[in-house]
Amino acid sequence: MMDEGKPLFVQIAEQVEASILDGSIAEESQAPSTNELAVFHRINPATAAKGVNMLVDKGVLYKRRGIGMFVARGARDLLLKERRSDFAERYVQPLLAEARRIGLGPEDVADLVRTGAGVSPAKP
Repeated sequence: MMDEGKPLFVQIAEQVEASILDGSIAEESQAPSTNELAVFHRINPATAAKGVNMLVDKGVLYKRRGIGMFVARGARDLLLKERRSDFAERYVQPLLAEARRIGLGPEDVADLVRTGAGVSPAKP
């Protein structure tokens, strides 16, 4: 499951984010501890803590003193917004730039996406 080309702490953060996005870890519920993450992935607890701290810095997790880390209210929406923005930047913008280079407009691209997804093109 671990990706050799990406730092472990980033992968830990992404795994927790994925669990929040898919609903496995609900908002205001307790997140896995750094020790649980370290044991599960067989990594140093400091590495797991670095991933968890990334999520704290983003406002996805917060600490309840003496209890543990919890998913912040609004974390899922924050992550969805971030992922959508990243999707647009990594995929949509390059797609539209290439479409312009070959003479396709936004509606042409939309039609191609609809037909590529098995949906009939919009009617003129």
